[in-house]
Order: sequence, then C-alpha cells, then structure tokens
Amino acid sequence: MIDMIENPVQDLWRIFRIMAEFTEGFEELTPVGPAVTIFGSARTKPSDKYYKLAEKTASECAKAGFAVITGGGGGIMEAANKGAAEEGAQSIGLNIELPMEQIPNDYQNLSLHFRYFFVRKVMFLKYAHGFIVFPGGFGTMDEFFESLVLIQTLKQASFPVILMCSEYWDGLIQWIKTKMLNEHGYISPEDMDVFTVADEPATAIKIITDFRDSQGKYGLSLPAGMKKA
Repeated sequence: MIDMIENPVQDLWRIFRIMAEFTEGFEELTPVGPAVTIFGSARTKPSDKYYKLAEKTASECAKAGFAVITGGGGGIMEAANKGAAEEGAQSIGLNIELPMEQIPNDYQNLSLHFRYFFVRKVMFLKYAHGFIVFPGGFGTMDEFFESLVLIQTLKQASFPVILMCSEYWDGLIQWIKTKMLNEHGYISPEDMDVFTVADEPATAIKIITDFRDSQGKYGLSLPAGMKKA
C-alpha cells in the first residue's frame, strides 16, 4: 500500500525533473548556432589513432565555424572537445549520470548534465547540422542507428551522418547491405544513402559545410554526394 502511495509522487517529481532538463538544454543550446555532434568510444586512449583523428576533425569543424557537441566523457568525446576548445570554438559536453560515474573531460566550455538518456539524445539531434560517428561500442551504435531511424521515418529533418574510419565500419556496412537490404528487404536501397563513410576530416567537413550552406539546419533532402567517400 505504501508503494501505491509513493509511486505517483515519485513519478510526478520525475516529470518535473524531465521538464527541467529539457528547459535547461533548450535555453543553453538555442544560442549556440551551427554545431556538429561527434560520437565515439569513451574507452579510446589519447595514444590511439582514432583519438588523434577525432581531435583533428573537431579542430577542422571549429575552423569551419561550427561548435562541437559531445557526450562530455573521455575517449573520442574528450578528443573532440579538446580539438574544438583549442581552436577557441564552443566545446559542448552533454554529460550523463551513470551508475559507474562518467567523469567529465576538461575541455568543455559549456557543460550540461543529464539524468535521462532520452532528453540528452534530443539535445544531440536538435542542435546538430551533422553527426560524425567514430569507432565505438553499444552506445555509439545506438546513437548511429537512432539517427538513421529518425531520418528514415521523417521524424527528423535529414542531416549528414558520417561514419569516420572505413576500416572499422566496412564489416557492418556489408552486413547491412547483404542481410538487411538484399537478402531480406528490411530496408530500401535509398536507406543506404542516409549516411556516408569517410576517412579524412576534410571530407566530413565539406559534406556538413555544403549541407549548412545549401539547406540549413532544417533541410529536407540530403546534399549531393552522400555516398561512400
């Protein structure tokens, strides 16, 4: 009986917490302007080639006039925040509370903290002109596939989704083509065009810059050349 009384109260406070997180996120991120969201593994070491490439890519994003948004943690997120911050750009971390505490990296000049993953995901999507996805684990895959679903179902205006480092992604792409597309028909041929595979920061930046310049944040079609680079 106590649980029946307490749960509605807990749920009510949870609603207020969710509303507060959305409100803070909207207020802090609306003025930011053009931004690129960069994903990737928190386990990537500073000596790793992917870390160095993420840092360089974020630096090039900053030079092109973009803020950089990450999940605020270590690894690829740290590298991206570092690359942006060292260029003097806005370096944004959307940190999440985890049972095993995520330690915010030191390169964020705008740091937000979220309890709820779904609120954080809205912030990743709403304010990005493009996603750049570096090698990562389950969390990275979740973010990648969710972006594809939102574009595929027209729940989100199309924006460039770029998989960096073809050697890491080629096996997954081949499986998608072989199993999802050709063998079972679970996706359509045009669904393969909602993301690009690239290896060079310049390629990624050009795709996102072209999208920004030609269609803006809420463009409804992908820019030309959205195929494997």
